[in-house]
Amino acid sequence: MADARLPLDPAALVPGVASAFADASGRLLAMPFNTTTPILYYNKDAFRHAGLDAERPPRTWYEMAGVLGALIDSGMACGYATAWPAWVLIENMSLWHNQEFATRGNGLGGGDARLAFNTHVMMRFVAMLSSWARAGYFTYAGREDEAEARFTDGECGVLTASSAAQARIALGAKFAFGAGTLPYYDDVPGAPQNTVVGGAGLWAFGGKKPHEYRAVAKFFSFLLLPEVQARWHQRTGYLPLTSAACEMTRKAGFYRSHPGHEIALRQLASNPTPDSRAIRLGDYRWIRGILDEEFEAVWAQTRTPKEALDRAAERGNEMLRRFESSHRAAR
Repeated sequence: MADARLPLDPAALVPGVASAFADASGRLLAMPFNTTTPILYYNKDAFRHAGLDAERPPRTWYEMAGVLGALIDSGMACGYATAWPAWVLIENMSLWHNQEFATRGNGLGGGDARLAFNTHVMMRFVAMLSSWARAGYFTYAGREDEAEARFTDGECGVLTASSAAQARIALGAKFAFGAGTLPYYDDVPGAPQNTVVGGAGLWAFGGKKPHEYRAVAKFFSFLLLPEVQARWHQRTGYLPLTSAACEMTRKAGFYRSHPGHEIALRQLASNPTPDSRAIRLGDYRWIRGILDEEFEAVWAQTRTPKEALDRAAERGNEMLRRFESSHRAAR
């Protein structure tokens, strides 16, 4: 883009969005595209029926316990469920509490990183969820976005899911719903810090001709236009890349009627710390599968939270060592 005289100013980007596609020095490696971060959704009608304040979603995990108890007592079959549990409950909750997920800056510092998410804070968190599963407060719905359908059908009162799920929920829900920030422990120093994004990026490959790169640069420059980013953000629910698009959307009054879109951005407003940066690990999609498998055993009450976290870290580190060894041999 510099060669095409279309320079990209890193200061113009939303920090939490850009950092997920950047290297350790902050240099953007790919253009973020359909990015999203998890937030909380709640059924306002169910809150009113349970005698809860429909305009006040639970802010902390401590507040969540009382909310879920009231929802279950009012007759709801499912208090709380989450989509993408490995992403929401382990990755994002670690970074949201400024807890190290992996060494070497969550993998951005080098290929010899090791998983380190089995912290005291995360053990405490998973133990709480395990007790909620026994009490019927927490319902495991599946490894992907199955929980969204259960919330949209009115079965579950509270959901944590992608911020981009807002449009789908609005189309399917027959009840009033609201959005809130991802809950956190307010007695953990440094929390809340920032959540992390998921989604796809646009990559420019090597070996092409100069005129092709000029075309790519013009396309990326078009995508960065504030009006384009604002339109994309408002119509899809995905996150905007630039702060200018956020401000344009705010001035248009969009966030007053769609507060969930702004909540997602607020969760990404803080500059990431070394422990809350995006996760960059080899074969990571398979490590997510390990996380899901280990925690399914917790929800089934066949493994303790400590056993699951320790086993997930140990199994994931074995995979990272194999990945590192194979790439070292290839070099």
